[in-house]
Amino acid sequence: MEPDETDEAAVTRELLEETGLSVTVSRLVGSVERPAPNGVYAIFDYECQVTSGVLRAGDDASDVAWVDSATLDTLPTTEGLVEALSEWNCLPRA
Repeated sequence: MEPDETDEAAVTRELLEETGLSVTVSRLVGSVERPAPNGVYAIFDYECQVTSGVLRAGDDASDVAWVDSATLDTLPTTEGLVEALSEWNCLPRA
């Protein structure tokens, strides 16, 4: 996040930069903490609605895709991601 940036503004900016999608930010669905080099990252995940744009990988990813549950199960993911999404009722639909 940038200094004095709200969560909504940060989510909107980051999604546009990293995916090419413009979104409307909705409710907070959950949060997690992950170790960082000098402390802990607090990560807040929000439900969003895509309003425009074309899905594309940002500069820190080699690929991006919309996937269903079956495909997600075949992909490498960050430890704890699928469990958190399941707990928050945010897994992709079949």
